[in-house]
Amino acid sequence: MQKLKTFTAALLCASLLPISAAYAQTMSKADYKASKTRISADYKADKAACGSQSGNAKDICVEEAKAKEKIARAELEYSYTGKAADRTNILVAKAKAAYEVAKERCDDLAGNAKDACRQEAKAVEKKALADAKMNKEIGEAKKDAATEKVDADYKVAIEKCDALAGDAKASCVAAAKAKFGKN
Repeated sequence: MQKLKTFTAALLCASLLPISAAYAQTMSKADYKASKTRISADYKADKAACGSQSGNAKDICVEEAKAKEKIARAELEYSYTGKAADRTNILVAKAKAAYEVAKERCDDLAGNAKDACRQEAKAVEKKALADAKMNKEIGEAKKDAATEKVDADYKVAIEKCDALAGDAKASCVAAAKAKFGKN
């Protein structure tokens, strides 16, 4: 039970940390394919390493290998595309993978302790998924706010141009359009 609480705390802390901007740097298609192959090879090696174990320890080991692979694939996808949705997918992958591992760890317990362990694992997953959803919504709100700010600044610039006449007004309007990305 103590391992689950430690694992749960680590998951919660990891889900709250901002994802590094280094992931947002896009990569070439060749690097993407090579990384995908490496992730698959790592997963096979990790899964093979579980072969020496038995019982639930083996099941936990296999689940941890799957979790590591899913998270690595989500991070790779974000590295390749740089999309905000893929950044959110990393948080979702971490939440779901941690839940699967925690649920497998609960199998070592019996009776009420096992039920409580599973409920706790599910609660941690729900919290992490809620954080991922909130992260997505905050990102969308920031994007909307930035667009509104640019539009407001553009309207002010155009209003200032209205005080001018002729060529001065035309060049002012053209400069405002160029500055604020309007056509």
